Amino acid sequence: MDETQFQAKLTELVSQIDTLPEDERERLRALATETRERQESIKQSVASMQENIDFLRLWIKYLLFDLEATRRENNYLRKMLEQDPDTA
Repeated sequence: MDETQFQAKLTELVSQIDTLPEDERERLRALATETRERQESIKQSVASMQENIDFLRLWIKYLLFDLEATRRENNYLRKMLEQDPDTA
């Protein structure tokens, strides 16, 4: 269920709540309001997690780049040592 469908169903639920007797109406309205607030909180949490995941992906790419550069430098230095062992 996407955001539009959720909001439509919740609006439909609230309109149906308005047809109930007054003593039940307030309790159910409070539940509907709480549901809307929780859904908004979940949506914000998911957006934050997605942003953090994107940051981690980028960070991993930088780390892999650094690892490959370190390996290349290590191989280069080993070759230098193998060519001229007297300088070691």
